[in-house]
Amino acid sequence: MDRPNLDAQLDQVAALGDPVRRSLYRYVAAASAPVTRDQAAAGVGVAHHVAKFHLDRLVQDGLLVFEYRRPAGRGGPGAGRPAKLYRRAETQVELSLPDRRYQLAGELLVEAMSTGRDLADVARETGRTTGSTARRSRSSVPEILTEQGYEPRADGQDIVLTNCPFHALAHKDTELVCGMNLAFVEGVVDGFGRSKLCPRLDPGDDRCCVRLVHTRPAKAV
Repeated sequence: MDRPNLDAQLDQVAALGDPVRRSLYRYVAAASAPVTRDQAAAGVGVAHHVAKFHLDRLVQDGLLVFEYRRPAGRGGPGAGRPAKLYRRAETQVELSLPDRRYQLAGELLVEAMSTGRDLADVARETGRTTGSTARRSRSSVPEILTEQGYEPRADGQDIVLTNCPFHALAHKDTELVCGMNLAFVEGVVDGFGRSKLCPRLDPGDDRCCVRLVHTRPAKAV
C-alpha cells in the first residue's frame, strides 16, 4: 500500500502540463501495441526530435516505459538496429489536496469482507505493518502519519491530526470509519514502538477524529 510522496506525484502531474507531452502520452496510452518514436511523432504531428525529447521525459517521470524490438518480419544480419518502442507504464497517478486515501479504505474493507475478519483488526494489522516498515527510515510517529496524509500538528504535548484521509467516507458512516481510523493509527504507533503517544477518539470539526495523547509516566508512591 505504499504510495509515492507528494513531490513525486506533483512532478508526474507537471510532466503532463506540456500540451505536446500530454498529446504524446495520450497517443501512446491509446495504442493497442507499443509505438516507435516515428509513429508517435506522426500521430501527434510533431518532428521526430521533439517526440524523442518528450517521450524520454515521460519515461524519466515514470509515466511511460520502453523496450527495444525489431519490426515484425525482420531479423538476422542486415536487419538493422532494434527500434525503441514506448508503452504506458503501470504507474497509477492520483493527486488529491488535501490528501485522501480512499484506495486504502477500500482495500481494508475488502480484506475484512473477504476474510470475515473484523475491520478494526484488519486496519490495526495494516497500520502495524506500516509503522514497523517505516521505523527503519523515519524518526517519529508524526513523520509516519505525515506520509499517510494525516497532517499531524502539535497541541501541547499531544498531537492532533488535522486531515482525515477518509473524509468523505467518514460523513457516510462515522462510527465505522472512525473506528477504522483509530485502529489504523493504533497499529502505526504499535508497529513503530518506543512512543509515548496513545491514540484516542476525539472528534472535532475539520480534522481527523483521532488524537494522539502524550502519556505521562506514573509518579512513584
